[in-house]
Amino acid sequence: MLNLRKLAFGLALLVLPAALFAQQPLTLRDAVQMALEKNPLRKVAMAETRIARANVREARSALFPRIVFSETAIRGNDPVYVFGTKLRQQRFTAADFSLNQLNTPTPIGNFASKFSGQWRLFDSFQNYRSIDRARLMNDAASEQLERADQELISRVVHSYYGVLLARRRLTVAEDAVKTAIAIQDQSRNRVEIGLTVDADLLSSQVLTASRQQELIRARNDLSYATAQLAIVVGVAAEALTSPSDVLADRMFSTTELAALEQHALLQRPDLRRLRSEQGAQQQSVTIAKSSFGPRIDTFGSWQTDSHSLGWNDGNNWTAGIEVQFDLFSGGAKAARLQREKAVSERIAAMRSAFEDSVRLEVRRAYYDYDAAQQQVAVAKAATQQATESLRILRDRYDAGLTTVTELLRAEEASNRAQTDYWDAVYRVQTGFANLELASGKLTIDSPVVTP
Repeated sequence: MLNLRKLAFGLALLVLPAALFAQQPLTLRDAVQMALEKNPLRKVAMAETRIARANVREARSALFPRIVFSETAIRGNDPVYVFGTKLRQQRFTAADFSLNQLNTPTPIGNFASKFSGQWRLFDSFQNYRSIDRARLMNDAASEQLERADQELISRVVHSYYGVLLARRRLTVAEDAVKTAIAIQDQSRNRVEIGLTVDADLLSSQVLTASRQQELIRARNDLSYATAQLAIVVGVAAEALTSPSDVLADRMFSTTELAALEQHALLQRPDLRRLRSEQGAQQQSVTIAKSSFGPRIDTFGSWQTDSHSLGWNDGNNWTAGIEVQFDLFSGGAKAARLQREKAVSERIAAMRSAFEDSVRLEVRRAYYDYDAAQQQVAVAKAATQQATESLRILRDRYDAGLTTVTELLRAEEASNRAQTDYWDAVYRVQTGFANLELASGKLTIDSPVVTP
């Protein structure tokens, strides 16, 4: 019994630290790391990169010779087949020249073991250009993976701060319910002592009911925001630990708008991907031009033939070289070249249009972040003013110096000011993430992710 207790105590010591670790609050950096490991959309992007690497290996394989082994078993009495098979088996005799043997031969079987090979020595450099194209497409896939990571980090940041904002809104809603109940009690007391009419109490009760509805909505919004974060991270909502941060006023330093635009045009992964795709398409044009050139192939084979499996009655080999040059192909190659040129022009136009779009995206993110910073200061002052106004009007209402309508209006202004303040704080955090994403700088080490 004592040994069992010791064993149970030892297992508890091993399990307890893991359980405590599993219950540790979730930081934003931890959420990003989990998403980069478990999010299915990132797995899709990683699969695309593996496909691109496989395409490079496939393109390289065209430079090497192709060697094939085959084993064939056949039996028949076709005169040509019988005549040739006996020659290959080296079992041909003078008796096989008789007319009866030539016209109506006895069925014969043959087991052929054959090694054959083919090697393209020259194809007007089509294979080398195909390899270059595959490498460029591999680079494009890598750039796409990097951009997918940035977009995923942005989604995690928005979802994570969405949970923090939902918490703040829930706190505001809870405080609003408490304030509404206090105003309701205040109105009831004044009605009971005959200082005001029942309409004041009814108005305060309507306010309380409205604030309770907002509290219910705020609780559900928090549950939804948590589920959204879990989906982005790639875990079940029940398995997601609570975020450790709280929504607070933070400011970030940024560079000049011109510098951000320049960085985006040079370093954004999706723009680099488009440049790689443009280079790959230029290789496609060159490949189409090379198809008009000659091709040189070598080939060879070695074969054994026998009348039964396991024997080697005879063997033979052949080798040769072939030069091919297409004199006429119905205009197919010319049409292919025109198509590849048109695709190249389309990608060039898409790149130019995308660069303009990136410039606007950076400017929009920059102005949105700048506006959010300024709105925080305004909303913070408005919150303080609305809170103080509510306090004063409650005292005045209690003294019979104002109406319940003015008091309820002040309560509404105070509640709206607090909500606007936390919304502005949220927009600062996510706005900076949007600016980092637009300029191509958002990583797990960005200030918005790792303070």
